[in-house]
Amino acid sequence: MTRTLILGGTGWLGREIAEQLVANGDDVTCLARGESGAVPSGVTFIRSDRRTPDAYVLVAGIAWDEIIELAYEADLVTGALEALADCAQHWTLVSSVSVYASNAEAGADEEAVVVEAVDFDDYAQAKVAAERVTTEAVGDHLLIARPGLIVEPGDTSDRFSYWVARLALASHEAVLLPEVRDRSVQFIDVRDLAAWLIGAGHRGLTGIYNAVGSERDLSTVLLAAAQVAGHTGNLISVDDEWLIEHSVNYWAGRRSLPLWLPRSDSAFAQRSRDRFVAAGGTERNLHEVLEDVLADERKRGLDRERRSGLTREEENLLLDEIARQLASV
Repeated sequence: MTRTLILGGTGWLGREIAEQLVANGDDVTCLARGESGAVPSGVTFIRSDRRTPDAYVLVAGIAWDEIIELAYEADLVTGALEALADCAQHWTLVSSVSVYASNAEAGADEEAVVVEAVDFDDYAQAKVAAERVTTEAVGDHLLIARPGLIVEPGDTSDRFSYWVARLALASHEAVLLPEVRDRSVQFIDVRDLAAWLIGAGHRGLTGIYNAVGSERDLSTVLLAAAQVAGHTGNLISVDDEWLIEHSVNYWAGRRSLPLWLPRSDSAFAQRSRDRFVAAGGTERNLHEVLEDVLADERKRGLDRERRSGLTREEENLLLDEIARQLASV
């Protein structure tokens, strides 16, 4: 039995890690405010605001086989290290591929240059700072995992799930797509990521790893999503300039087409995963992921309000505009 402390554990990735550890028969403690979700069954839960002076008093001094840090905010990361760095046989920091300074080099690996950590309010810079301070405190028993896009049921970002849900909602009607030619997407299922993190911790794996899935053609993913969703309507693809002129945003957020990246940032979805695969990283079948995501989306409501994507009304207005322009030619 491994004794693991998760700093977090009620949110999405943290909860998945905790549930898998419990299923493995491990002794799992989660320290968190408990505001991100329900406490996983079988977990010892310590409710704590990590910004208070006595945040770690109940877990400090215990010999932990593994500590998993999910936060990136400077005060949370440094506070945990000050209290717990000497208590862990192995430490895992979940970082991000957002730390890299350039998204222009396809196949770039873990040795690529990262951004300068100056503004800790910036996500990427804060992640770099977290990596550096943790490396200084923990030393040679640290694993830094840099995931890219994480997907699966429960994702609240709506970046990946938007497409299979939208295609199912549209049914026989048209759906608006970006220009998919020579565009890639790279994602990892949260269940696969959690399983790898757990196995890596048990093996005492150290170093830096891009914990990412295979590079896939965006067209392949969208066509697979259409198949899984049973969509029989037209897929209307328009170029970047038209979308930008009509105030459609890249990648994520309101009024966006999720997973659509600027050409200049295409390598964000083309990171090397060689080191990850060599260390046992695996991924499940694309159709299995899409089917699971769609089942979850149906439960949550295909037409629900989303953090990313176009509303169906916004999309139909854009499709109408495209039809008018074509009719006038």
